[in-house]
Amino acid sequence: MSTVVQGFTKSLAMTVLSEIGDKTFFAAAILAMRHPRRLVLSGCLGALIVMTILSVLVGLAAPNLLSRKWSHHITTLLFFGFGLWSLWDAFQEDGDDDEFAEVEAKLDADLKANAGANKKSSKDDDDLKKQKRSFLLQFFSPIFLKAFSITFFGEWGDKSQLATIGLAADENPLGVVLGGILGQALCTTAAVLGGKSLASQISEKIVALSGGVLFIVFGIQSFLSTVEA
Repeated sequence: MSTVVQGFTKSLAMTVLSEIGDKTFFAAAILAMRHPRRLVLSGCLGALIVMTILSVLVGLAAPNLLSRKWSHHITTLLFFGFGLWSLWDAFQEDGDDDEFAEVEAKLDADLKANAGANKKSSKDDDDLKKQKRSFLLQFFSPIFLKAFSITFFGEWGDKSQLATIGLAADENPLGVVLGGILGQALCTTAAVLGGKSLASQISEKIVALSGGVLFIVFGIQSFLSTVEA
């Protein structure tokens, strides 16, 4: 089992390079332009923290479902696969503006659909609305829930989530959790405070290349540890 510092460092570096310029990064930036930043930040960050913890728990369970040897081999293959995937994305990247526009268009479509539903429901009596009001809306702001759900389901099955699972299966879980949460906090805060301007100043290709190289380095290190064992 690796040290907490090693798991923390790997998780932090992987998370930052995976999340900068990701679709959920742009979604947080767009939501922050339209709604109170504190609600967007808390919703997005809450979703990412929950996702990180769930991913680490799955990674912890992996050696109990498979032998530690096989889980280690699968993790090594994941690192190499994600590294090649990131490098491929770097050379196929069309630019941040296209992805930003794509995410913005999707959010606009959802907003229009919700607006139509709200217009229809406005004909109901106030008492009926209160009765139909969901349990969650009694405790959380609709903006918070929107930011949480968009981020959570946007990250579900994403490359960074799968990589976190693999990392947790091979590294110290506490370090992976702490590094992942810190990385998510840094990226989400940057997105909310100035995501569009930040994305325009950072080359998506450089970020993808750096992430690809990092994953391959992790894969080589994991492979060498298998050979040495």
